[in-house]
Amino acid sequence: MNGKKILFVSSELVPYLPENEVSQMSYETPKMVNGNGGQIRIFMPRYGNINERRHQLHEVIRLSGMNLVINDMDMPLIIKVASIPKERIQVYFIDNEEYFKRKATFTDDKGVLFPDNDERAIFFAKGIVETVKKLNWSPDIIHVHGWMASLVPLYLKQYYADEPLFSESKVVTSVYSKGFDEDLNPELVKKIGFDGIAEDKISALQKPDYNNLLKVAVDYSDAVILASEEIPEELNSHISKLEKPVLPFVPIHEFEEAYVKFYDNEVLK
Repeated sequence: MNGKKILFVSSELVPYLPENEVSQMSYETPKMVNGNGGQIRIFMPRYGNINERRHQLHEVIRLSGMNLVINDMDMPLIIKVASIPKERIQVYFIDNEEYFKRKATFTDDKGVLFPDNDERAIFFAKGIVETVKKLNWSPDIIHVHGWMASLVPLYLKQYYADEPLFSESKVVTSVYSKGFDEDLNPELVKKIGFDGIAEDKISALQKPDYNNLLKVAVDYSDAVILASEEIPEELNSHISKLEKPVLPFVPIHEFEEAYVKFYDNEVLK
């Protein structure tokens, strides 16, 4: 991985959120690449339940300040950064008062999905790309973890298709076991359509459930990693028909060698 530039995009990341499959692998994978001589950048949402004082988040004024248009509304983009203690790894946080101030990640106190999770996912995807453009940092690989990040491959390959900074970038999506049981807002297709992405490119999202979000993510990725031992059968079946590299599940204590080989021999070949 020496010198390779990898952009990690994740819904969740330890130590900022509780440990689960997504947040743990979203930490271990960049740590591994960093230790193998790669250059990394990590992006995640700045949810309101992340303790900014404890984790020493601070705003990056030079990266903040632009507005992103989400469904015909101007939404201010705020970028914050923090460093993971002992690892010398910097994390960029995508923030917006309307979408991420609430003291929770994906659901309210009754466990019901927030009705604007669809717009939060669009804002997150566009915010990452616009920030990386400002950084003028061209990644060799963009590795996506977690369903809140699942629109990133679509936006890179459609909305930002002509952006030269990403012309050589390969997109990898890690697929995890089921992330939520409800559907997102049924207006999701219409809201993505506002960005000029044709409906036939996202027909699966007419029913915006977890499986269909991930189907769209893998369809617009260059390679796929099965990051959980048990993947929903509907998703497994869809992935098995793709003509692109797929890395089968590897336990966390064995993943390093498998991921490096996959990056080098399948993704970057």
